[in-house]
Amino acid sequence: MGRRAVAAEQRRRSRGTAPSASDGLPPVRGEVLYGRNAVAEALRGRRQAHQLFMAEGIRQDARLAAIRQAAELAGANVTEVPRASLDRMTHGANHQGVTLDASSYRYVELTPPPDGVIVALDHLQDPQNLGTLLRAAEACAVPLVLIPADRAAEISPAVVNASAGAVEHLRVSKVINLARSLDELKQAGWWVAGLDEGDASEDIYDTKVPDPTVLLIGSEGQGISLNVRRRCDILVRLPMYGRVASLNAATAGSVALFELTSRRMAK
Repeated sequence: MGRRAVAAEQRRRSRGTAPSASDGLPPVRGEVLYGRNAVAEALRGRRQAHQLFMAEGIRQDARLAAIRQAAELAGANVTEVPRASLDRMTHGANHQGVTLDASSYRYVELTPPPDGVIVALDHLQDPQNLGTLLRAAEACAVPLVLIPADRAAEISPAVVNASAGAVEHLRVSKVINLARSLDELKQAGWWVAGLDEGDASEDIYDTKVPDPTVLLIGSEGQGISLNVRRRCDILVRLPMYGRVASLNAATAGSVALFELTSRRMAK
């Protein structure tokens, strides 16, 4: 396989698509989403549904019946296929007997919302961490999420699954330059709070964080990059009471997000 073919195969896998001719299935037109929660929420979201694939012989409970009905109402074809076909289609992922061929995820333009807590992710690369944070963001009614366009995880089928489909109801903007985007938000009246473990950071529970807030969360291992850190109006940290020194980015970010959201709700 040549270099171009290898690159194409890698792109195909990242989109969750898979060749289906050998299985006798219709060709996949978009991304292959998998998992019952992910598929159900995608059918309620902004994507166009093309085809729903369900494993032959799977027990038709109320959840699956609702997914089938939603797909049919969306105008998608519903096909029962061998479970092995779904395994190949998802490269062995835990699809729970259902996959959805749907259009690509729709990102939004960076438009400052009127209020709330914006989440900005500084080159988070692990799909599981990204999915966890997006699930927390949706639970906190976050109006906008920023992710960089390069060197960061994007909204892939794996991320959709990790978020239990929550990302389908979020407004996510993929930005070329995160630092410049933060400048734009600051000019619109937003304050940037960076979540950082360093000595210069203040205990988030003992600190007044300005509102409206952009909560900036750094990458796994590297944290917040220097150029982006310069945009922070305040640095906050979570106090650690046990023996471990820190939490991973997804856990720490989720805790901080719920703290800032609860303060807004209290007002």
